Amino acid sequence: MYWAAPHRDLMSSCVPSASPPSGRLRILIVGAMGVVYGDIGTSPLYAMKETFSGLHAIASTPDNVLGILSLMFWALTLVVSIKYAAFILRADNKGEGGIMALIALTQRATSTNAQVRWLLASLGLFGAALFYGDSMLTPAISVLSAVEGLKIAAPALEPYVIPIALGILVALFVFQRHGTAGVGALFGPVMGVWFATLAVLGIINIAHFPTVLEAINPAYAVEFFMHHGVAGFLVLGTVVLAITGAEALYADMGHFGRKPLQLAWFFLVMPALLLNYFGQGALLINDPTTVDNPFFLMAPDWALYPMIALATAATVIASQAVISGAFSVTRQAIQLGYAPRMETLHTSDKAAGQIYIPFINWSLLLGIIALVIGFQSSSNLAAAYGIAVTGTMAIDTILVFVVARVLWRWHWAATAVGMVFFLIIDLAFLGANAPKIIHGGWFPLVTAIVIFTLLATWKRGRDILMLRLNTEAMEVVPFVAAITAHPPLRVSGTAVFLTASRRGVPHAMLHNLAHNKVLHERVIFLTIVTEEIPYVPPADRFQVESLGNGFFSILLHFGFKDNPDVPKALAICKPLGSELNMLETSFFFSRETLIATRLPGMARWREKLFIGMARNASSAMGFFKIPPNRVIELGAQVEL
Repeated sequence: MYWAAPHRDLMSSCVPSASPPSGRLRILIVGAMGVVYGDIGTSPLYAMKETFSGLHAIASTPDNVLGILSLMFWALTLVVSIKYAAFILRADNKGEGGIMALIALTQRATSTNAQVRWLLASLGLFGAALFYGDSMLTPAISVLSAVEGLKIAAPALEPYVIPIALGILVALFVFQRHGTAGVGALFGPVMGVWFATLAVLGIINIAHFPTVLEAINPAYAVEFFMHHGVAGFLVLGTVVLAITGAEALYADMGHFGRKPLQLAWFFLVMPALLLNYFGQGALLINDPTTVDNPFFLMAPDWALYPMIALATAATVIASQAVISGAFSVTRQAIQLGYAPRMETLHTSDKAAGQIYIPFINWSLLLGIIALVIGFQSSSNLAAAYGIAVTGTMAIDTILVFVVARVLWRWHWAATAVGMVFFLIIDLAFLGANAPKIIHGGWFPLVTAIVIFTLLATWKRGRDILMLRLNTEAMEVVPFVAAITAHPPLRVSGTAVFLTASRRGVPHAMLHNLAHNKVLHERVIFLTIVTEEIPYVPPADRFQVESLGNGFFSILLHFGFKDNPDVPKALAICKPLGSELNMLETSFFFSRETLIATRLPGMARWREKLFIGMARNASSAMGFFKIPPNRVIELGAQVEL
């Protein structure tokens, strides 16, 4: 009803139109450079450096440099250009992308098989959990690698690198509460200057050794593997740093659309990145002593401090992108029932997607401070970086091919070949990153396991709670009939009882009748439903059923990216006979006191975890924008 799967020829979507973009399209392209490509755009700061001086470093000989450049070129081409930009961007949910949108698509695609739905949902949840680890590592490694340029400009400043990096990061997170609307307009132009600088520095250094462009030939990558064997395979763990941030293309599709993202990538971002990597390669061949930091040593001495400032600005922008992404993923998880309600502040009156979640903000900052202090350098952080990214990429591959097979009706052979091809690449990168686990890669994995446990426990706990409430609930129709036959005292006004199920009478209703012994002249049983689409159009917002005698049952539909404002929605609900006056409307909530038991459902420790999460969840009245002075809460005790 709400969604129709796109079905276009793959090759036609691979090659963006070469016609001049319109004014609005140009604005979207510039915006995409600032928001979407900040992460992958700052990879040149550390990718080449870690390959030749990191954990599994190889000698910076000409043959090795050409082999690595060939690997980076084909990684960017196969993974970013073909898999993400040309293919996965087609898997949109009403124009929205990201792991939560992909979970929703796969749930719809496998609606008849409960076990497959559970497996795919669990896989997607773990991918979302991995994103939080990436949201800590990206700001830490990006900002630290930019500030480390001071060691090149003035070695005496080395003791101040970590304090300066921490100061920038703390300021960034403190600023989040004010929103990014004011500075967001600067992100695109700054990143435009950044990508132009990458390209210019690359061209200058390529001019000194133009034969470095021969690395486009995949034979250099094959020869590199044949010569180095296991060591060549392990170096993929640093090559993958060149494609970190690729998943942002899909996650931010809803903000910009498929075409602006593709145009920005193919005509601006990818050429700039390749020119810079090849320029660093040319520099290393000409002067192997630059291996400690080839990016900053590409620039002339007079430009070093401006480059450090520009790199720092670019890494702050890249960090902002993943922070905003963490807020967005959290809100979607809340709406889809995978996370408890959290205080969510809207920082813009115009852009609904600009939100601030204090708990997530300060949790990320604490994790990032621990990473910077614990790992001390971008090289040490690079040892932890890659596990989360490659894990998410592999999960994206599996889920999107499920969508291709079931929703797009691809032939099983084409689906199998495509999935195997891209999984081989993803699993090769993941396997090459496996040795990093003992050197710090455990951090994003532990973070992901903890967050996955929380998400899965909340979802399972809510399902069990609804089952217990429905089992004990009184049927609505007999209840209304009994009220009609033996009416209590009716008072003026409207009473809205929020309930998760339409089948039973809300517990708050029964408690109110038992204690106060009165009913309002109009009674609404309100159930809020979050659909597996990003936005629900106003025409599909309501389902109203008159139960007679002043009773109504309303289903209020929101998308998982909608802003659920219940009073605003009810105020325009016409089928009630007359408009709702908020000054004469009371909202009744049931506050459940949960008790862990040995009943079938979850392990005791998970029940206690769920109870703790429920106690700390934000109030429903704040989440649904209900005025506190119109709310009445009535208690209920439920055994899990």
